[in-house]
Amino acid sequence: MTTDLKKSVILHAGVVLALFVLQFVLPAYHHGNMARIMVLASYAIGYNLLFGYTGLLSLGHALFFAAGLYGAGLAMSQFGLSAGPALVIGVVAGVVIGAVVGGLALRTEGVAFMIVTLMCAQAGYLTILYFGAYTRGDEGFVIAQTERVLFGVDLSAPLVRYFAAFSLFCAAILTCFLAVKSRFGRVLVAIRENEERATMLGYDVAKYKLGAVVLSAGLSALAGAGYALLFGYVGASFASVQYSIFPLLWVLLGGAGTVLGPLVGTVFMFYLIDLSSGLTTAYMLIAGVVLVVLTVFAPQGVMGEVRRRIWRWLP
Repeated sequence: MTTDLKKSVILHAGVVLALFVLQFVLPAYHHGNMARIMVLASYAIGYNLLFGYTGLLSLGHALFFAAGLYGAGLAMSQFGLSAGPALVIGVVAGVVIGAVVGGLALRTEGVAFMIVTLMCAQAGYLTILYFGAYTRGDEGFVIAQTERVLFGVDLSAPLVRYFAAFSLFCAAILTCFLAVKSRFGRVLVAIRENEERATMLGYDVAKYKLGAVVLSAGLSALAGAGYALLFGYVGASFASVQYSIFPLLWVLLGGAGTVLGPLVGTVFMFYLIDLSSGLTTAYMLIAGVVLVVLTVFAPQGVMGEVRRRIWRWLP
């Protein structure tokens, strides 16, 4: 193991350990917030694999998050499945939809790729509204507390919910870390930096891009299914354009192409809106100004600037 890899492992293990310890010391309000943040950060990690490491800007990732959300939610509400199988169905739904959307969108590139992913996500959103008899449309539906049980453990209990969110986040960040350090991840970075050169070196760029889309969709769907089980709500708002923009903001703020960037960006954005909304009804104005300032003075995001200025070994 190289020195840089050892440093990376120690840093990421330290962050994971800190999150584990926080569940015992945080006040109830922040305890619930952090559980939600870890699930959303897992979603951002999935997005970061596609955007930060592969260089593909998707505006339709809400489709994958919603696939996991509704895959798990409908499996429980319509078919009476338990939490475990529902979680698996949610992830499988995201992977399958990711493969279909990837196969279609990757026939294009650049702005066209963005538009195709956006249109696919909008089609998914409208489908949810159209089948309102099952999905309850904009209103959404609640998964009963008695149904949110995994291996005999009540997922709605605050401590259990935090630990479940923590486990989901660990799975996402470990997947990202291993992918980035693998040959697969290095090829993705090569594609991001110079796709023509990667092609000339003999790599099947189309195959690697599709793999990135499917892996990204799977992680996003895992976050969506986890959100449904842990917080008990499934609604069409999670399939809207807003939830395709959010992960982009989280990744940009935290640092695209860094493993810890999605977590940092999600925490920053979540509490920026939370604190500013307590000061004024025009909280989005405050949030917007802060985001503009951060973008101007830290264009590579928080962790991106840390890597550029201090820790060049940061993955």
